[in-house]
Amino acid sequence: MLDAVTLDQLRTFIAAAEEGSFSAAGRKIDRAQSVVSQTLANLELQLGVALFDRAGRYPKLTARGQALLRDAYAVADNMDGFKARASSLREGVESEISVAVDVMFPMDRLTLAVGYCRDAFPNTPLRMSVEILGGVIKPVLEGVCRVGIIGTLPSVPDELMSETLWDLPIVTLVSNTHPLATIQGVVTRDELAQQIQLILTDRSSLSESKNVGILSPLTWKLADLGAKYEFLKAGFGWGHMPLHMVEQDIVEGHLVKLQIAGNETQTTNLAMRIIYRKDNPPGPACRAFIDQLKNTEPVFAVEPA
Repeated sequence: MLDAVTLDQLRTFIAAAEEGSFSAAGRKIDRAQSVVSQTLANLELQLGVALFDRAGRYPKLTARGQALLRDAYAVADNMDGFKARASSLREGVESEISVAVDVMFPMDRLTLAVGYCRDAFPNTPLRMSVEILGGVIKPVLEGVCRVGIIGTLPSVPDELMSETLWDLPIVTLVSNTHPLATIQGVVTRDELAQQIQLILTDRSSLSESKNVGILSPLTWKLADLGAKYEFLKAGFGWGHMPLHMVEQDIVEGHLVKLQIAGNETQTTNLAMRIIYRKDNPPGPACRAFIDQLKNTEPVFAVEPA
């Protein structure tokens, strides 16, 4: 009987779970309440599992129903992705490769992928913007960019699919003239909290309340990574930076890596990811661009500790 389970039944199950009632689910998917009830009863019969407890005024997911709901979402998402990918293949090569890139991403790795696509798709123009935090996600959500490259936000909206690229080493450092640079060995969080921390910020609501990596109540907020870099070198504060931007300064002694208590390795790995809308996946050109990025993991002169 399991072979007879349909995608329509799973979508009805998802709608009922999300809406909290069969009548509301019916309104959402444009079905009569009786049809929703019968569809779910048939699904439960086929599965041999009670998905809802109907004893109360409103149906409530059972423990087994909650467990199966996650799988139902996965199946529905996979089918949506399958149909969207088929649509993109039918569409052919995109009219342009449109990409929003996290400011942390190494530009030399980006140019390698861009160079490949220039040769492989000479008639497909490139449109690229470099953004911070939620500024990368926003144009992808709005359909302005087909693909995004993110790293500085730990989660993405449900409408988006993500693919792992590789980890980018992030180091915490200060100028060699900064008071923290004189501390031998591990720097405590109390010592960090007494000094200004330079952090990146943006105007996107998607990054609100995302205080990842903030360890000091004294913060200077900057919307430009280049400005943060210059402020660090000037000794205005301490902060986190991608290793590829500062490795030469570390070698020459202008910037000093801090060894923070609880992270004695001196390095944090930032997971860089590709994102795109589930209903608008990459076409051939963007897919080639992504595949090239996956093969361009950087090598550092200063090895991450």
